[in-house]
Amino acid sequence: MAYIGKQPVVGNFQVCDAISVVNGQAAYTMQVGSANVEPENANHMLVSLNGVLQKPGSSFTISGATITFASNLATGDVIDFIILLGDVLNIGTPSDNGVVTASIAANAVTGAKLNTDVISAQTALAAEPADTDEFLISDAGTLKRIDYSYIKGGGSYNLLSTTTITSNTSNVDITSNIDSTYKNYLITLTNIHPSTDASLRMRVFHGGSIVDGSNTYLYAHTRYRSDGNSNNDAGGGNYNPLSIDNVGGGAANECFNGEIILFNPSGTTFHKAIQLAATNMDELTATNHVTASATVVSTNAIDGVRFYLSTGSIASGVIKLYGIS
Repeated sequence: MAYIGKQPVVGNFQVCDAISVVNGQAAYTMQVGSANVEPENANHMLVSLNGVLQKPGSSFTISGATITFASNLATGDVIDFIILLGDVLNIGTPSDNGVVTASIAANAVTGAKLNTDVISAQTALAAEPADTDEFLISDAGTLKRIDYSYIKGGGSYNLLSTTTITSNTSNVDITSNIDSTYKNYLITLTNIHPSTDASLRMRVFHGGSIVDGSNTYLYAHTRYRSDGNSNNDAGGGNYNPLSIDNVGGGAANECFNGEIILFNPSGTTFHKAIQLAATNMDELTATNHVTASATVVSTNAIDGVRFYLSTGSIASGVIKLYGIS
């Protein structure tokens, strides 16, 4: 608010510094902490002279920081105290801890009174919240708290490694990060481009060694082709858990894309299950959709996988490993 003249001092009661009486003097300067102070008016002051409260206007007047008594003071007179009340119609800024919950009306604090950094200025949580951590929500207009366990998502994919192939590679091995940290793992194959027409194959590692013996893998897969020449295939006693025929490579724009799930690879109770869903262009003649399942006939933990082709090399592509939480 703008003011004509001096802006009022509000609600900050002050006791003036002690004033020494000068014989035969009526006017004195008021100070607080050795700095001049100017009351709102004489009615906003308590003045005691010789133990008697003085009446504003008749016993004293003020002008700026000067108080003038109705008559000259004499030796032996004592100005006991001068208290400035400020603007008595406004309490000003309350003192620390001066406002309690009962002093605030219900619904009195609105969003307009919250700083824009009310959230961003707080310490960031550096990890996923605990199930018992609490959040505020509005339930049909009523604020309620809710535990994180009720609102957290059902799972997420956590990227563990990325393998980028830029030149002909015979074997692409992923031998890190497949362990007991996650129950299941996802492998994505993006723009896998063979150097020549070939079948994409995969094997697994046990204890750091490739598993390539006979009677180790069982598989079944279904291929749907856009030209109608779909087929199913299954087998046992094979050297490869997954073998996807004719994944392309005869032309520069052919590639293979797919996702593979390893179910509980670190377990040692059951045989291991592997699942694939993929798509590719088959020798520029048809688009293929392939689904496949495989079993590793062993209870040994899987700690790695290898991708390779039936002939030639993998010329380019990206393979990513995710932990599923």
